[in-house]
Amino acid sequence: MLIVGVAGGTGSGKTTVVKKIIERLSRSEVTVIPQDSYYKDNSHLPLEERQEINFDHPESVEWELLVKHIKQLMKGQTIEQPIYSYLTCTRSDETIKLPPKHVVIVEGILCLTNKELRDLMTIKVFVDADADDRLSRVISRDIIERGRSVNKVLERYDITVKPMHLQFIEPSKRYADIIVPMGGNNEVAIDILVSTIERYLDKKTSY
Repeated sequence: MLIVGVAGGTGSGKTTVVKKIIERLSRSEVTVIPQDSYYKDNSHLPLEERQEINFDHPESVEWELLVKHIKQLMKGQTIEQPIYSYLTCTRSDETIKLPPKHVVIVEGILCLTNKELRDLMTIKVFVDADADDRLSRVISRDIIERGRSVNKVLERYDITVKPMHLQFIEPSKRYADIIVPMGGNNEVAIDILVSTIERYLDKKTSY
């Protein structure tokens, strides 16, 4: 099984890169595991406290469960992926059944910061983008998808997103095998990634 880790700052274009990779590959061969699904359940906290959670800190993620699920997939077992809501900052009682496939892409801002997870990865990718570009994407996304005001997004950016990026996410770039500048617009880097994955799949189907 090929485990591909795709990390990078908030709004760097990670999801776009992953989507473009999947578009060029057979969906029956690839599954995607978002790090966001493994944020810790905070249903025990009042809503006001939940809305102030620092999602850009490694301690916000239940790494133990994510690593366990990757190992289960590697053993050929189906997993029950959690479903996390940014609107309520809680996990759903429902889960998503994910069967093992030849290629697993783990995507998230912090997925190269955890050594145990990193050690399971065959290819480690860091999607890079200028801070201004990332901020504009974060503003658009958080307003549309997460119901936040512009002022709340900017406040959150200054208090958590920017400092956590500098402390945890940017330093994790040194673990990457491939760095993708310009996010999803870098077709050359995406071509290289797709070619690498296709070579692996060709080897799997040849025996």
